[in-house]
Amino acid sequence: MKEVILHAGIPVKPVYGPEDLAGRDFARDVGRPGEYPYTRGIHPHMYRERLWTMRQYIGLGTPMETNARFKYLMAHGQDALNVAFDLPTQLGLDSDHPRAEGEVGMVGMAVDSLADMEEAFAGILLDRVSVSLTINGMAAPITAMYYALAEKQGAAADRVVTTPQNDILKEFIARGTWVYPVEPSLRLVADLIEFSARHYPRSNPVSVCGYHIREAGCTTAQEMAYGLAIAAAYVELMLARGMDVDDFAPRISFNFTCWGKIFEEVAKFRAGRRLYARMMRERFGAQNSKSWMFRSLIGGGGSAFTVQEPENNIVRGAYIALAAALAGAQTMALPTYDEAYTIPSAKAQLIALRTMQICAEESGAADTVDPLAGSYFVEAITNQMEEKILEELAHVERMGGIVEAVKTGAIQAEVARQAYLFEQKLAAGEIKKVGVNCHVGDRPAEADRGVELYTFDPRVAQAQIAKLQGLRRQRDNGAVAAALRRLTDEARGPGNLMDPIMAAVKSYATLGEIADAMKTVFGEHKEPVKF
Repeated sequence: MKEVILHAGIPVKPVYGPEDLAGRDFARDVGRPGEYPYTRGIHPHMYRERLWTMRQYIGLGTPMETNARFKYLMAHGQDALNVAFDLPTQLGLDSDHPRAEGEVGMVGMAVDSLADMEEAFAGILLDRVSVSLTINGMAAPITAMYYALAEKQGAAADRVVTTPQNDILKEFIARGTWVYPVEPSLRLVADLIEFSARHYPRSNPVSVCGYHIREAGCTTAQEMAYGLAIAAAYVELMLARGMDVDDFAPRISFNFTCWGKIFEEVAKFRAGRRLYARMMRERFGAQNSKSWMFRSLIGGGGSAFTVQEPENNIVRGAYIALAAALAGAQTMALPTYDEAYTIPSAKAQLIALRTMQICAEESGAADTVDPLAGSYFVEAITNQMEEKILEELAHVERMGGIVEAVKTGAIQAEVARQAYLFEQKLAAGEIKKVGVNCHVGDRPAEADRGVELYTFDPRVAQAQIAKLQGLRRQRDNGAVAAALRRLTDEARGPGNLMDPIMAAVKSYATLGEIADAMKTVFGEHKEPVKF
């Protein structure tokens, strides 16, 4: 009989029974949906009352091109947006910066100023649609642009729902779009959380993102453990500012991936909700039940998809959607079948959106809350997953805590190690990939093609740069200079920087100018390399 071991290192038995749940208290550990510790979901009726939000991740070329794709997806039933920014925007570089050459508009839309944000959301009312902004190192100025645009549209602040990712610790660990050193970066995270809590009460000013850490190579248990450790670090950051935990914790959100073994993913989220609720109530003393709720976007990881036989990725996407639904997602996003090749085509994004809609309307996954509850197998591996997550959290503490582990590069080294081990298992065929290392057969060469490739037009960068240079000529440069001086001056002190950032944004200072105004004080991050 073959041995089966989950990605978290949990061995799977051939058969499970009541003996696998011995010693567990059902009421305490599993409970009812919508009740502490939320193992079964954070709402009593879950999808019977409200379906998960569907938001495909998109941003390409210019703001105008992205605006057209937003409207295309919304016309086909997408009820929220998830914005991708190009690398120069993520790194705080204007489109005409030498380091931006060749990257403008390539992997997301280019945003140089408030004028670009106005163009991207033309005809889209920000008090009627929820928008995620996948931005981290530049979360404060990009979110300031979003708030300024909402203000210009006349949207009431308590009607604006946006979720900037704003998870810089994850960037240091996994993605690398940092700008400033760790401490000033954390200051900006806290500034945005504090400002949003006080002025935009329905905003989710941080989305703790285990997703990218998993994509970088960590295990399922590590993904959840590192996410919980990062969330705890941000809570401690805000408490150190004197804020009450219940003033900001209800708006903390999460972004986790969901690919691989369906039941392992379900167990990961059930265990994670339970651990988060206990952490917030018992460790941090939160009194508001909303502070205990693990609200998550669950999206498929693009690394789960393959170049070989790309149509198979449509099937993989369907299983990811099912796993996310069974895991209790509040929001869902799927990679597209062409993910391994290109920027998603409109056709591929529509298929991914239809996959989520079919899961919601036809599969029955939304008919009842937590349909897997009571399964001997699922409950047993939920308990084992909890133990694995706690082991990983203890390991983080032995490193000195998540912030210290990021500063030293210890977490980065562990994720890299796990990525190497995973690739070894994939190459050896221990982890099966249909059409890649098993069931390959003799397929014609065209079986790995037939994907519509995104053709990047070099005129996109030229147009974006021309627009940027025109903005610099037309704006009030005296007002811009004054706003940037204020920002630099206030960066030298301890105060919240969101007000001066807002003022700079409204003067049409560019993202690069705003980033540089703070870089003068903060400097730039240098990555610790550890093997």
